[in-house]
Order: sequence, then structure tokens, then C-alpha cells
Amino acid sequence: MFEKRSEPMLSRVAFIGRSLRFFIYSLGLLFISLGIGMLGYAYFADLNWVDAFLNASMILTGMDPDRRHENRRCQAFAGFYALFSGVAFLSIAAVLFAPIAHRFLHALHLDDE
Repeated sequence: MFEKRSEPMLSRVAFIGRSLRFFIYSLGLLFISLGIGMLGYAYFADLNWVDAFLNASMILTGMDPDRRHENRRCQAFAGFYALFSGVAFLSIAAVLFAPIAHRFLHALHLDDE
């Protein structure tokens, strides 16, 4: 997927293409994570889709949800979704910045020949 240490640096155009591809991957992960939260809030808290989107996006970005719920099943879902969201956020950021980090590290290891 990435060039090896002995291979030359990827061209700028190919690097931009790779970065856009990884951006699309990270958007896909973001939408899947947001969809999980929306489905959970719609089912467990009986929220409409806009409110479910609001609560899921707030938790996914590390903020407090818009409303508190008395329903124990919804509280349990919100707790597990918050744990999932922390891992998802870090994973999405890693996928997004992987091409940039690799290019930087590859540039540091190129031989001056």
C-alpha cells in the first residue's frame, strides 16, 4: 500500500490521490460510526432522526449529548457508544493522517545519492 524504504518518493500527484483516497476512507468510517449512533438513539431513546443525529454527533466528537435519558437501555447504549466513539475518533484520525505521516517519515529515510 505504501512504498518501501528502498523505493523512491511518490510523485506529488500520486500522493494527492493517495491522500484523497484515505480521506474518503476516513469519511466512510465517520459515516458508519455516526450511523451506528443514530440507529442506537433512534431505537433505544425513541428519538427522531434529527435528534438522533445530534446526540450521536455530539458523543462522536467528544462532547456531552444533547439530552439525558431516564431509560436504562438508552443510558447503557450511550455509555458503550461513548467508549466506541473514543476509539473510532482516534482510528479515523489515524487513517486520515497516515499518508502524511508516511511521506514525512519516508522523506527522512531517503538516501542522499
